[in-house]
Amino acid sequence: MRVLVTGGSGFLGLELCRRLAGRGDIAVSLHRRWSPELERLGVRQHLGDIADPGAVRRALAGCEAVIHNAALAGVRGPERPYRAVNVEGTRNVLSACRALGVPQLVYTSTASAVFTPDGITAGDESLPRPRRHLAAYPRTKAEAEAAVLAANGPDLATTVLRPHLIWGPGDPHFLPALLRATETGRLLMPGRGGNLVDTCHLATAAHAHLLALDRLRPGHPAAGRTYFVAQGEPRPLREVVTGLLAAAGRHTSWHPVPYPVALAAAVLADATTATVRRHTGHGLSRFLLHQLTRPHWFDLTAARRDLGFEPPTTFDQGIAELTRHHRTTGS
Repeated sequence: MRVLVTGGSGFLGLELCRRLAGRGDIAVSLHRRWSPELERLGVRQHLGDIADPGAVRRALAGCEAVIHNAALAGVRGPERPYRAVNVEGTRNVLSACRALGVPQLVYTSTASAVFTPDGITAGDESLPRPRRHLAAYPRTKAEAEAAVLAANGPDLATTVLRPHLIWGPGDPHFLPALLRATETGRLLMPGRGGNLVDTCHLATAAHAHLLALDRLRPGHPAAGRTYFVAQGEPRPLREVVTGLLAAAGRHTSWHPVPYPVALAAAVLADATTATVRRHTGHGLSRFLLHQLTRPHWFDLTAARRDLGFEPPTTFDQGIAELTRHHRTTGS
């Protein structure tokens, strides 16, 4: 099968292309910069912006399915760049699917699309999207989700996956942010890290996408539905964070910051960010503060039932793999 992966040069996108090529499918990628890794895999690369309708249509021509993985992620920043990529980009993909008769679309969303200041405890797919989001990223991903689900029909089967906190070898986001936060030798964190969180190893996220791709057809139970994707192993945030850091060779102590102090700093950071027009996705924000102090873990029953989903690796196995990777590569 010929499959377009938008954002195929990114962390999850590259793994998806690697697995598609490895099993004999023809992987095509739409991304902005040439990728030596994709070239080695024999993946055809279309260089372009997801916000450009013409670039999307050219990349999708001749494909039988699309995994729409491209997104702008971040915990803060002005609305406009997030909307251009996450909302308008998704609309471009849907429009191209309709115009070219592509029958399958798997959309990579995020559990943050339904995250509230109270957190998520054993959340399932019946959770409503909140009326107000804490940042532009989850707000625009929720809007894109709605567009994807509304497009499901007899000519285009769509499904939405919500992986959460993807990590693993080559992670350019989650672990590097933790490493930056510990450059002084201390990890200043709001609260004591006892809130339960679930994460998603790279192999787990990629596995779920291919399961959805292989099963998705008009009329299938997955068509027009969303699914949480995670390890199914909620653990205290402190354990997750210190485990990831230790795998990277960084052993540090957790220093709790009083919540009122952290909240005041987050409100100030959000107010400052609102005045900046350029994308500033990293740093403290109210969204990040609530992610760090509230539970977020999920009931995976629906993905198991409809997709045959089971995580292919455990959290501890992933940590062992990550440790070996950092010892071998030093990065």
